[in-house]
Amino acid sequence: MAKGFITFSVVSLLAVIVLGFLFPWIWWLLVLLIPVIIMGMMDMLQTKHAIIRNYPVVGRMRYWMEAMRPKVHQYFVESDIDGRPINRIDRSTVYQRAKRELDSQPFGTQFNVYAEGYEWMAHSIQPKSFDKMDKDPRVTFGGKDCLQPYSASIFNVSAMSYGSLSSNAVEALNAGAKIGNFAHNTGEGGISDFHLKHGGDIIWQIGTGYFGCRDEHGNFSDELFAEKCALPNIKMVELKISQGAKPGHGGILPASKNTPEIAAIRHVTPGTTVFSPPYHTAFGSPKEMMLFIGRMRELCKGKPVGFKLCIGQPTEFYAICKAMIATNIYPDFITIDGGEGGTGAAPPEFSNSVGMPMLDGLAFVHDTLKGFNIRKDIRLIASGKIMTGFHILRAMSLGADTCNSARAMMMAIGCIQALLCNTNTCPTGVATQDKWLMEGLVVADKKQRVANYHRDTVESAIELAAAAGLPEPHEVSRNHMYRRVFMNTVKTFEDIYPSVKTGSFVDGSADAALQEQLAGISTDRWY
Repeated sequence: MAKGFITFSVVSLLAVIVLGFLFPWIWWLLVLLIPVIIMGMMDMLQTKHAIIRNYPVVGRMRYWMEAMRPKVHQYFVESDIDGRPINRIDRSTVYQRAKRELDSQPFGTQFNVYAEGYEWMAHSIQPKSFDKMDKDPRVTFGGKDCLQPYSASIFNVSAMSYGSLSSNAVEALNAGAKIGNFAHNTGEGGISDFHLKHGGDIIWQIGTGYFGCRDEHGNFSDELFAEKCALPNIKMVELKISQGAKPGHGGILPASKNTPEIAAIRHVTPGTTVFSPPYHTAFGSPKEMMLFIGRMRELCKGKPVGFKLCIGQPTEFYAICKAMIATNIYPDFITIDGGEGGTGAAPPEFSNSVGMPMLDGLAFVHDTLKGFNIRKDIRLIASGKIMTGFHILRAMSLGADTCNSARAMMMAIGCIQALLCNTNTCPTGVATQDKWLMEGLVVADKKQRVANYHRDTVESAIELAAAAGLPEPHEVSRNHMYRRVFMNTVKTFEDIYPSVKTGSFVDGSADAALQEQLAGISTDRWY
C-alpha cells in the first residue's frame, strides 16, 4: 500500500501538471492533492503506527474510529461447548502496557462475576508491601547434570519462528528481551541472524523437522547442533514434542513465506511448502527420548535441555516419567502447552478439538512429577494464552515456575489480529515476509514496547502476590484461586485439581486402579 501511494502521488502530480496546461482550472486540484501527499509522506516516515506506515492516509481511519467509539476494553471471550464464557483476555491491557499508557479502568470489573467460569484470586487482610518485594524474581534452570545453569525471568517470549514472523518482528522481540533481561524462544524454524543481532537470551527450540541442525536427509545432525549450541546467546534448548495449537500434526511453512534466506536457515528448498513431520525420527520410545535428551545435553556442553508438549494420552507421559527414572536422565525443564494455543495456520479441527487445555495439562504434569517424586529436579514452564499478571499467578498456583507468552508479545509489537498470518499479507508487518509490509514495523520503537509490556506484567503479578499476603509469586497455591463452576457453586483450584502426595506413585499409596495402570506401562514403547 505504501508503494502504491508513492505511485499514486507521482502519477497524480504528473497528470495535474500536464493537464493543467490544457485546462487551467485543473491547477486547483493541487489544493487538495498536495496536503494529501504531504500527509501520506508523514505517515510513511512516522514509526509508531505500523498500519498508518503501511497504509498512508487511509490507515488513519482505523484510529479515527477508535477515537470515536466508547472507551471500552477489547476482550476475547472463550466459551465452552454450550457457549458459556470460561475465560476473558483483555487485549487493551497489553496495548496500554506496551505503550506505557494509563493502565487502569473506570467503573470496576467488566465481567459478570456470577457467570460460570469466572475466576478470581483471594487477597489478604494483611497484604505485603509491594515496594519491599523483589521486582525481578528469577528462576534457575539446571538439574543435576546441567553444567551451565540459566537464571530466567518468570515471564518470557514463547516459541514463534522466523518465517512465520517477519525479520523485523523477530528483531523487536529479541531486542526487547535484551532490554528487559528475559528470554526469547526461537520456535522450531531455526536460529537466524535476527535472533542474534541484539544479543537477547535465546531458548533454541528443536522441532520434528530439526531445522538448523538437520542433514541433507532431514535427520538430526550432531555436528550442526553442537556448532550452533556453542553460540553464547543460546541459554537453553527445548525439544518440541507437540504444539498445543496442532498437537500430533506438525508445522507448516507456506511456499510464499519460504524465501531463500529462510530456506538456508532451515536447510530446505526455497519456494516450497515445508511440512514438519508429526513425530520425531531421532527416537521411537520414552527411553530413547530420554537418551536423546541426554545426548543433546552432552552436545551443548551442559546447557539446560528440556522438552515441550501438549498432553494427549496421560499414559504416554507416565511412560516418559518412568523412563526418566529408569535412565537417570532428567530434563531440566518441561514446557506445557495447551490445546487452546495459537498458531499462524492449523486445521480448525486440531486447533479446536485436540489436546488437553493448558491449565489441566499443567496440573497433570506437576502432580505426575510429584507422584513419581521427581518434581524437584525439573522446572515447569506454562505456555498458553498468558497475557496478564493474574494469568501468571494462576499458572503458578498449578505448578508453573515460569510462563511464556506468544500472542501478547505479538500484540506488544503491533499485532491487531487481522487473522492473515497464513496469507503473507499481515497489515502490521508482524507475520509476513513482504518487504513493504515489514517496513511498517520499526524495531527501534517496538522493542521498547516489548520491554514495557514485560516489565509491567511481571510487576502486576508481584503486586497480586503482595495483595494475597505472599512474600513472592511462587508462594501462591491452589487454595488462593477460585472458579465459579455453576451459578451457585464456587470451588478452589484445590477442589478442581486435587493435589497429589509426593512419591505416591512409587510408594504404593496411590489409587489402586492407577497403581495397576502404572505397573503395565513400558518405557520401550508408546501407547
